[in-house]
Amino acid sequence: MMNRRAAMAGLGASVLVAGCAGSVSGPDSTPEQAAAAAYRHPGEPEIILYTMINNRTGSGAHSSMLINAPSQRVIYDPAGSVRFQNVPEIGDVLYGITPQAKQFFESAHARSTYRMLALRRPVDGAVAERALKLVQSKGAAAPALCSNAVSDTLGQLPGFESLGGIWTPMKLANRFEKLPNVSRRELRENDSDDKDAAIAALEAGKTTQAGQP
Repeated sequence: MMNRRAAMAGLGASVLVAGCAGSVSGPDSTPEQAAAAAYRHPGEPEIILYTMINNRTGSGAHSSMLINAPSQRVIYDPAGSVRFQNVPEIGDVLYGITPQAKQFFESAHARSTYRMLALRRPVDGAVAERALKLVQSKGAAAPALCSNAVSDTLGQLPGFESLGGIWTPMKLANRFEKLPNVSRRELRENDSDDKDAAIAALEAGKTTQAGQP
């Protein structure tokens, strides 16, 4: 269990939790800020595809991906809208993805109207490093192109070639889940879809479970 108010305060979070449609990336952090925040996670190299799913319709609303490379762990969130003041961002790549930052990122996407699907696949360290370099070179994605930006990255990786050229979140998730050695996890929470109400709940000290470190 984790106190979300504490997470918000600790990360200095500024949270807007819409999907990728219409989202515009904010100003980039400096390379020095990103380097200073870099976090190396001790777990095995992996890629996690995140898909935000509408609970009413079952349709996908947003795609993003976590990359745990030997050098550092990042989240690539093209045209995304969850940003933290103390987690530097350059070109839609979020740096310093500590266990707390990962947990809050996942939790921020799960609420009464949406759930977060996390599809995890272990990879070789070289594949994870390749993914990291690709997302660092892409720059900020245009609004509504989140799934295609993630798909384009994955399609250039060994073992993920079948995932290139996909434009919708659920099609990407369904294709990803058919790959070998993929594990599935869903995060559901009951936060209000009203952002002001959600912030009020955070300030009241609401707790949540947000998955693995």
